[in-house]
Amino acid sequence: MIEGFIKLDQFLKLMQTSQSGGEAKMMIRSGLISVNGEPELRRGRKLYEGDVVAVDEQLFTVHLPPAPEAGSRGNLETRP
Repeated sequence: MIEGFIKLDQFLKLMQTSQSGGEAKMMIRSGLISVNGEPELRRGRKLYEGDVVAVDEQLFTVHLPPAPEAGSRGNLETRP
């Protein structure tokens, strides 16, 4: 079974709390971010479904799309 995740810096950009990877990195290193109630200083921290990220006083819950089924090609088309 493959578990999906998103890295913390990517999540911050996706949630539009930072405009760039550099800005996300600075926010994380400055101690402004916590994950599941614990301060987090690693920008590559893997976030999983249900994790809660706090930015200042704003809370974000991680919701990931379902993982593709084994052997699935997703949206790729096969051409003869």
